[in-house]
Amino acid sequence: MWCACELLQSALRVGAGLAVALAFALACGSAAAAGVPTAVFGFEFFDDTLDTRPEMRAEQAARLKLVNAELARLIAESGEMAPVDLQGEAARIAELAPLHKCNGCEEEIAGAAGARLEVIGMVRKISNLILTLSLEVKEVGGSEKLVRAGQVDLRGNTDETWLRGVRYLMKNRILAPGQPPLDPR
Repeated sequence: MWCACELLQSALRVGAGLAVALAFALACGSAAAAGVPTAVFGFEFFDDTLDTRPEMRAEQAARLKLVNAELARLIAESGEMAPVDLQGEAARIAELAPLHKCNGCEEEIAGAAGARLEVIGMVRKISNLILTLSLEVKEVGGSEKLVRAGQVDLRGNTDETWLRGVRYLMKNRILAPGQPPLDPR
């Protein structure tokens, strides 16, 4: 079964896009500087359809890169979280992938980078029409306590539906008004 491993490796090769987006976000926003240091691992991809056509893999890898860049932008602009630099750990992250199956192995990487929170998500393709995006924000430092989470089902496998999904999750679940602070310290 083809899963996130190959797509993640492909995305990591292209994944400098996420690192560049995070570096840009770190350099830009003064609001981001006030946020909680956060390791943004981004979305991983799991394909239940077993569609291994090269053109489909390339399309999905491009969409994954697109939503991960959007996620990084939204996090940096939020003012609640400040992305930490994970670029030096890219090889290790690729080795441990898929992170959603490694039983919390990403926490060590996040902690070593000085993060107090980590963000990790999943895009699950159930069919070419039905996809699910889920996103979790967890504490770093032994507890891996789930701080915020959300999930959205999509109808349609396009750049626009994926982008709408990540924007919805961030606005209405992760950064929804009225929630307790991400870092109550």
